[in-house]
Amino acid sequence: MIDPVRQEVIAAARTVVVKVGTNVLASADGRLDPVRLAALTDQLQRIRQSGRHVALVSSGAIGAGVGRLGLDARPTDLRHLQACAAVGQSFLMRAYQECLDAHGVHAAQILLTAGDFDSRPRYLNVRNTIHTLFEWGVLPIINENDTVSVAEIKFGDNDHLAAMVTNLLQAPLLILLSVVDGLFTGDPAVDPTARKLDTVPQIDAAIMSLAGAGKSSLGTGGMRSKLRAARLATAAGESVILANGSTPGVLDDIFAAKPTGTLFLPHGVAVPAWKRWLGYTARPKGRLLVDAGAYTAVAAKGRSLLPIGVVQVQGQFNKGDVVALCDAAGAEFARGLTNYPASVAQRIAGLRSEQIAQVLGSVPYEEIVHRDNLVVID
Repeated sequence: MIDPVRQEVIAAARTVVVKVGTNVLASADGRLDPVRLAALTDQLQRIRQSGRHVALVSSGAIGAGVGRLGLDARPTDLRHLQACAAVGQSFLMRAYQECLDAHGVHAAQILLTAGDFDSRPRYLNVRNTIHTLFEWGVLPIINENDTVSVAEIKFGDNDHLAAMVTNLLQAPLLILLSVVDGLFTGDPAVDPTARKLDTVPQIDAAIMSLAGAGKSSLGTGGMRSKLRAARLATAAGESVILANGSTPGVLDDIFAAKPTGTLFLPHGVAVPAWKRWLGYTARPKGRLLVDAGAYTAVAAKGRSLLPIGVVQVQGQFNKGDVVALCDAAGAEFARGLTNYPASVAQRIAGLRSEQIAQVLGSVPYEEIVHRDNLVVID
């Protein structure tokens, strides 16, 4: 059966990001499954042969290291996790290249940390590199740099990384391959009435409540992390499909527009590249809590944030850093580039322009965050 909505999504997707989880690639003992890896690369090549650009975000370095070292289980402490990643990443890339050799395709390893997305120049360098690899017909294989990235191993996951890569490339489609068939109305293991949702128009609180708290045995993510990643991509105007990567021919079925997995539709207009970085990628260095008037002016009327509307300054940041704009309850609703460092922002918070001149001796900027450097994300 062909889904006409999916037909439109697939037709528009000239660039695709595919994320594959550790449990899709590895058997229960953590060793890479060569049959699954070959099947995945064969399907990726068929997508590429259709004229599309494909970037692969692949987990599996730590899991591959567990199997390669013959460990009984995945370590839990940081130094052993990083050591497993160091051993497993090279083995993972070698395994991919061996599969791609059958198609005469080169693989390119790209290891990233959150800092690569926070820095605008590094962010642009990553994007330029991937586009150049596309020009050369090379398959970019992206992973977190687990060996050196403390925060990413402890808190991050490749679902989030894949969503950021999707926004980086302005890719119309992100495919998350896990070991679940999609998003269900309940846990199929305990609820016989649970049904798969074929299409989700918007990821709201009700949809988020369907996610359990469990994680996979070898990976770091769960359904909640996948929904957060899907929300990040769909908010920027992209579509996301969550499907079971262990199902034979799953990517072939997706690109045949069959109702495989769950399709999450974009619930925002396509966001320009600059605003994708500002609003959905770079991590804020601080927070500005604003009053009700400033919230309405920024969120509803498209105005700049003036000092008079700021009620509290949190964190340490410099001029030009990304800051989060939050309402009086602390809920983030926008992000922007600050015209003032935190030390000065604290001094002028709540002041009118003439009062700022009295405090600082002049008014370098009337706005703490100008509307041209601001993205509403609520």
